[in-house]
Amino acid sequence: MLTSSATAPHRPRRSVLYMPAANDRALAKAKTLPADAVIFDLEDAVAPDAKELARAKACAAVKDPGYGRRELTIRINGTGTRWHDDDLLAAAAAGPDAIVVPKVSSAAEVHRLEAALEAAGAPGHTSLWGMLETPAAMLHAEEIAGASERLTVLVMGTNDLAKELQAEHVPGRAPLLTGLRLCLLAARATGTVILDGVYNDVSDAEGFEAECRQGRQLGFDGKTLIHPRQIEPCNRIFAPDEAEVEEARTVLRVWEEALAAGRGVATVGGRMIENLHVENAHRILATDAAIRAMAEAG
Repeated sequence: MLTSSATAPHRPRRSVLYMPAANDRALAKAKTLPADAVIFDLEDAVAPDAKELARAKACAAVKDPGYGRRELTIRINGTGTRWHDDDLLAAAAAGPDAIVVPKVSSAAEVHRLEAALEAAGAPGHTSLWGMLETPAAMLHAEEIAGASERLTVLVMGTNDLAKELQAEHVPGRAPLLTGLRLCLLAARATGTVILDGVYNDVSDAEGFEAECRQGRQLGFDGKTLIHPRQIEPCNRIFAPDEAEVEEARTVLRVWEEALAAGRGVATVGGRMIENLHVENAHRILATDAAIRAMAEAG
């Protein structure tokens, strides 16, 4: 039985770090890093002759309690590659929090993946994360996002998207914004989490922070990362700050007081409060509570 995303506890996904599954040092390092989630990568970060070894190591890692409350996922090789079927079978048996599939471009592919996971006996808690990396995926994002309850997260593959568009990587990502916004619309229309793509220059801290801020302003839930040094700024930027948390508490307090007094209108700082502000306040506080719980758990 699937775990419904509507009833599942809130999970922060500010920072989602790719780690090469064939690298023992990387696997051990991931246990000490403050990333909200880890993607044990069997695809781009693993050479062809190391794929089988990486598969075994990733499947062992997702069962290791040493990773604490981090969300643990496995990125398998894409449909049509010679490793895909074996990756999917092994990952399904290992039962990670999620299986990440690259280059998902249609609802039909989601249906096929869902059926394959069911046939392989994947447990109900193992969700599907679909990577959107092609023009076809951008144009069919809503169909993909709504194709299955098991699909809970969309992951932007911005490097491949830029390649497919024959676009340049430029500050502000103007060539990619149409695709990013289409996928964001699809995620919000279907109640699906959506993660921004990676930032390639690990030495450019200023550029990385600017892209994190842009991603949060656009509406992304978090960002995928390629280096541990990107975790701290990503966590900071995608988390509500103290002022936001305090304002959310004030909104809820004033709203509840207004309801108790039989008033249909409430104001905070001269601004009228409506249901949408209350819902946003609940989201901010749930995110803050989940982040604090993860930090306390270590």
